[in-house]
Amino acid sequence: MKSLGEWLSHLEMAHSNGVIDMGLERVGEVRRRMALQPECPVIVVGGTNGKGSVCAFLTHIYKEAGFKTGTLTSPHLLRYNERIAVNGGPVPDEAITASFERIEAARGDISLTYFEFNTLAAVDIFLREHVDVMILEVGLGGRLDAVNVFDGDVAAVTSIDLDHQAFLGDTVEQVGFEKAGIFRAGKPAVCGQNPPPQSLAAHAADIGAQLLLAKRDFSFGKLENQQWSFRFHPEHGTLFSDGLKRNRNALPMPALRGGYQLGNASVALAVVECLGDRLPIDVGAIKRGLLSAENPGRFQVLPGRPLTVWDVGHNPHAARAMRQSLIGLPFAQKRTAVFSMLADKDIDGVLEIVKDQFDVWYVAPLHLPRGMDAVALQAKLEAHGISNIRMFGDIASAYHAAFADSTENDRIVAFGSFHTVAEVMEHQDKPTGHHAAG
Repeated sequence: MKSLGEWLSHLEMAHSNGVIDMGLERVGEVRRRMALQPECPVIVVGGTNGKGSVCAFLTHIYKEAGFKTGTLTSPHLLRYNERIAVNGGPVPDEAITASFERIEAARGDISLTYFEFNTLAAVDIFLREHVDVMILEVGLGGRLDAVNVFDGDVAAVTSIDLDHQAFLGDTVEQVGFEKAGIFRAGKPAVCGQNPPPQSLAAHAADIGAQLLLAKRDFSFGKLENQQWSFRFHPEHGTLFSDGLKRNRNALPMPALRGGYQLGNASVALAVVECLGDRLPIDVGAIKRGLLSAENPGRFQVLPGRPLTVWDVGHNPHAARAMRQSLIGLPFAQKRTAVFSMLADKDIDGVLEIVKDQFDVWYVAPLHLPRGMDAVALQAKLEAHGISNIRMFGDIASAYHAAFADSTENDRIVAFGSFHTVAEVMEHQDKPTGHHAAG
């Protein structure tokens, strides 16, 4: 029996040398051979940003209501097991390797990608765990993503913006069509962006999915005393012909920080309402779920001083959300960025949006095939008029130095990539002393 580490090393290179290979035929055939057919409700969550937060809210709300949840998310920060969670906790290595063995036996001569193995293993494990609800986060796009071999009883698209252009297209309309691929005929399709891309709305109409739009069919409002309200009021359509209207009042502010999280929470609550007849939820479970939801690295504000934030955002849409959240934080005397990004991301778009929020930049390369080297990173920052830059050999050194150079009235924000935050998390004990590499 291979260990999980051995399996993952193998899977990273087994199919087309680790290259992303979109399409449903291979993974769909292996799914059929393994008879992976969920009987419980399935929620499929897609979108450019906010997917992980919506999955976190759903997981914790259903768990608080007493339902056993199975949640597939990606990527992971520190351990692969984070991707496959039961009741919010990562499943053990043994469950994953046993599932990989079953997939390996079923696939025959069909080659599968790392993410296809990941998706099949999650559903296989959830079926064996007899979960009451499966929450499946799309990895890339929607239409051709491995998750889309499973039919969602409800599909949610959180937001639509440019990312992964090489796979999803160069316009928001093209991306919208790819995201809408997770919709199903006769099923609710929740969209957190209004107006949505025309391509998304048109696809929902073409296949007969019931599109539920933020601000039209569900909405939220801020109340006094750190509370908010959610209203579910579908305008039209056959699925809610009983005139279902529901108000959820005096809800606590979500544990996840950032103003945009109310939008994500309202998408989650719209999904909850859509499944209310099969998975009934009381308002107490909603309140407890909002307060207990965790999604590490999404505008995560750490306890203690200096004020420290971790954010995995790596595209302009996420950068705009991060900027708004930073503006809402208390005044900081010195604002330090600990930053790196991958070469295939829109670093120019991100820097232009957030550069006014930082006084000094601690920058290091990510030592990965898709990482930018130190020279390229520095050139990018300088091209945006950023001059107060200190370069380091790795992110951990940059993070350590940022703390050594900060007082308790300063602010440190580590951002730019999942990999940036993961490296910081592994060195999160706030050290002193300089570790600069130039």
